[in-house]
Amino acid sequence: MSQKIKKVVIAGGGTSGWCTAVALSNQLGILLDITLIESAEIGTVGVGEATFPTICSFHKILGIDEKDFLSATMGSIKLGISFENWARKGDRYIHPFGSFGKPNWMGDFYHYWLAAKARGYEGELDDLCFELQAAKAHKFAPTENPKLNYAYHFDASLYAKFLRKLSEEKGVTRVEGKITQVKQNADTGFIESVVLESGTSIEGDLFIDCTGFRGLLIEDTLNAGYEKWGQWLRNDSAVALQTEFSGDIPPYTRAIAHDSGWQWKIPLQHRQGTGHVYSSAYISDEDARNTLLQNLDGDIKAELRLLKFNTGRRKQSWVKNCVAVGLAGGFVEPLESTSIHLIQIGVLRLLQLFPFEGCNEPLIRRYNELARSEYEHVRDFIILHYKATERDDTPYWRDCRDMTIPDSLAEKIEFFKATGHVHHDADDVFRVTSWLQVMLGQRIEPQGYHHIPHTLTDERIFSGLNSMKANIAAAVEKLPSHANFLKTYCSMKKPAHHSSMLSGYTTVSSE
Repeated sequence: MSQKIKKVVIAGGGTSGWCTAVALSNQLGILLDITLIESAEIGTVGVGEATFPTICSFHKILGIDEKDFLSATMGSIKLGISFENWARKGDRYIHPFGSFGKPNWMGDFYHYWLAAKARGYEGELDDLCFELQAAKAHKFAPTENPKLNYAYHFDASLYAKFLRKLSEEKGVTRVEGKITQVKQNADTGFIESVVLESGTSIEGDLFIDCTGFRGLLIEDTLNAGYEKWGQWLRNDSAVALQTEFSGDIPPYTRAIAHDSGWQWKIPLQHRQGTGHVYSSAYISDEDARNTLLQNLDGDIKAELRLLKFNTGRRKQSWVKNCVAVGLAGGFVEPLESTSIHLIQIGVLRLLQLFPFEGCNEPLIRRYNELARSEYEHVRDFIILHYKATERDDTPYWRDCRDMTIPDSLAEKIEFFKATGHVHHDADDVFRVTSWLQVMLGQRIEPQGYHHIPHTLTDERIFSGLNSMKANIAAAVEKLPSHANFLKTYCSMKKPAHHSSMLSGYTTVSSE
């Protein structure tokens, strides 16, 4: 298509729609006419309240003030994820957002710890990560030396409102209404306009599908196709609600494994978000609901919601002049808080490959290849948590343990077991620390390690590790509590909460 792109139409709001709008308007607003269509009558999934550190880069690119953001969204800091009962019942480990020492060009720092452990060293690897120790101590403050790497928890509905305000200040036009018809060019199949329930027609050159699981444009209209991953990621349902929260605020997400799935707990300034992700093949919706209700920390604040989903991705994220962002492009369960990352990396990728001169096949192919790789890297990392388990107490966990996994993941596990080396691809959002900590946390034991530590004496390695441990402990000691940091940095008046409505469900489905 040779038509230059001047008018962009974003179909759908929520986090994906307004992330797209704020990024396009901030970076290219002077070149584009941007319209976002959303209906107040159509609900959003809105439970993606935990994030990955890439969100900090996204905000920095857009010049978003951290204090304003945390205040507007009742946000809190996230230094990692606490995994409980995953490899075995009673196990707990933290996947931190930091690193373990500085790597040598021949091998990563953790090889020194592996070598020391083989020689009788009793110190834990966890002691050598600043973020992990700060998380365990429930402490936080921005620091530069050493630097804390972090992400956020926040209220997803407030985040969308915050981004909407920024977008409209940059010239984005919001149109209220439901899309009832999509009109295509008879010759090319490119989308020319969408028609609203009111009869209003909105024309565009490029359309961004942020309509959620349905994929109104990318799937219903352009038939992109969907690749399901249920053979590896068996969960297809979630029940979610909000509870009262008081006291110390942990700067991490909790992921607690249950008999047929797992439960998240996400602490905000004013409440806790929680939910149970599970497979309907192993547990009924009612039993999953009861499991969640039996594992709450406070009084219920809001209506319980039931979500149904198919894990997977669109076979093509970009078709003709339509790009799918967010749930319209795919869904991987939120075990490692990647939902918003996948939205934002998709938007940034679009900015990098923006079709100013028109949508052409080389651009589309490149975008789709990068999107495919991104989704598959996330997929493999999530599968790792299920495959690498020793639990055999329920059919769910036995089937996860015994399943056949993608070759790409099997090779990573085999390589680590045999050599102690962590292999990750250059475009994998999960780096060495992430793969290492989850594999060790899931009780995968390496049989070897790099022998560069053998050039040093036991005394030198042991003293070096102990010195690092002491320096980290001293740095953590100086930090304020996470709760006190939020109180002085960005606290705001708590929003009114909704009454409890447990008699029924609000249901969101990808069917």
